Amino acid sequence: MRETPDPHSLLHWYDAHARAMPWRVPPADKQAGVRPDPYRVWLSEIMLQQTTVAAVKDYFTRFTTLWPTVTALAAAEDADVMAAWAGLGYYARARNLLKCARVVVADHGGLFPNTVEALQTLPGIGPYTSAAIASIAFDQQATVVDGNVERVMSRLYAVETPLPTSKPELVALATALTPDRRQGDYNQAVMDLGATICTPKSPACGICPWMAGCKARAAGIAAELPHKLPKTRKPTRLGIAYVARRPDGAWLLETRPEKGLLGGMLGWPGSDWSGTPAPAPPMEANWQETGVEIRHTFTHFHLKLQVLTAVTDIAPDRGRFIAHERFSPAALPTVMRKVYDAASPALALD
Repeated sequence: MRETPDPHSLLHWYDAHARAMPWRVPPADKQAGVRPDPYRVWLSEIMLQQTTVAAVKDYFTRFTTLWPTVTALAAAEDADVMAAWAGLGYYARARNLLKCARVVVADHGGLFPNTVEALQTLPGIGPYTSAAIASIAFDQQATVVDGNVERVMSRLYAVETPLPTSKPELVALATALTPDRRQGDYNQAVMDLGATICTPKSPACGICPWMAGCKARAAGIAAELPHKLPKTRKPTRLGIAYVARRPDGAWLLETRPEKGLLGGMLGWPGSDWSGTPAPAPPMEANWQETGVEIRHTFTHFHLKLQVLTAVTDIAPDRGRFIAHERFSPAALPTVMRKVYDAASPALALD
């Protein structure tokens, strides 16, 4: 008779092998009475949405250094927060981050609610994030299912229905396994198992604490799971970016509209992004082609940008000139930094 997966054996494994994270309280410290900071848990979960741990660590350290509490973040200037977020992507998260911090301070006395239901009333917090915060920060009964957990469950129970069709089944299986104590540690343990042992390729089944109860391992199909439906092909859009500089060195930039891609971020004036973009220079000037095509991929499409440059002191129809000493390319989102890298050689001033 095959063994049933035991949540407590996984917790025992986690106590010895938990990954070190700047936002995580190690299991030994937690058992000694150290409680996770809900602010740090929330901040890390927002940053980790569709982003890797490796990419998030430096941003998390920067944010918690600049704004160590939710009260400090709520009082921050929007532009400073958006600049600190630049390069992390999915910029609606940064806008919701500020909205959420301000609601927590204004309506909750600077304290995060401790239930899934209450957390979901806050800006930018959905079912997954609320479950993660409630369980990790407050040890509430909640099941967290990310890509790592989906992979572990699909292999543990040999679920051959492809994702995303199988997601409800995998959530139900994960929920049934979640214990009634140490919920936060357990949820982190399953995620760590998927990240370090039950990996997408070449899973290390021989050292897995759940190997005896894994149906996919028994059937010899662990590395094949989870199956996924074929991805639809991303379309390609075109656009034009206009990079202007005054003779005194100032750069012409604009803040993008709050809604839409890169909302609220600093960037270069440009055309629409479509199949046939119409020219849309921010002013009449002697625009020169750089001959460089910028390529960038968003979630739903590929983008190709033509880059035009001009040195001019003509007042722009949109955007504003920012003095050279006040401008930092690091405050730009990734695609706009690519444009800067392509344009700056042509705009170097003696």
